[in-house]
Amino acid sequence: MITAHQVIALAVSIGICLGAAGLGAILTTPSIHPWYATLLKPQWTPPNRVFGPVWTALYLSMAVAAWLVWRQDGFSHAKLPLTLFAIQLGMNVAWSGLFFRLRLVGVAFLEVVLLWLFILSTTIEFWPVSRMASWLMLPYLTWVTCAAALNAAIWRMNT
Repeated sequence: MITAHQVIALAVSIGICLGAAGLGAILTTPSIHPWYATLLKPQWTPPNRVFGPVWTALYLSMAVAAWLVWRQDGFSHAKLPLTLFAIQLGMNVAWSGLFFRLRLVGVAFLEVVLLWLFILSTTIEFWPVSRMASWLMLPYLTWVTCAAALNAAIWRMNT
C-alpha cells in the first residue's frame, strides 16, 4: 500500500526530474534555430519534434525509478545508488549547457561518455534494490547511447 508520504516523495522525485528537464530546455531552446539547425547532421538524426516527448517520458521514468529505490530502502540505505542518480541527472543538464549553450560539441561528447557511464552505474546499483527501477533506467541508457553517437557524428561532420 502506498502511503501519503510515499505519494509526496514520488511528486518530489518527479518535480526534481522535470526541473532538470526544464533547465536543460532553457539551455537548449535558444540555440535550436540559430545554431543547431545549421549544423551538418547524419541522415539518421531524429526530427526535432521527437526530442520533447521522448525526453519527457525518460525523465518521468527516471523519476519513478529513483522513487522506487528510495521507497525500498530510504535514502540512508540507498545512498550510493541515489547519489549516482543525482550526479547523472546533473550531468544530463550539464550536457545541454556544453553542447547547446556553449557550443562545445567535442567537450560535450566527452561529457556524454561520462554521463553514459554514470547512467550505467546507476542502473547497476539500482538492480539489487529494485529490479523495476533498474529496468526503468534502460530506455534512458539506450537514448543516451544514441545521443552520444549523434554528438560524435555532429562533432566529426562540423570540424
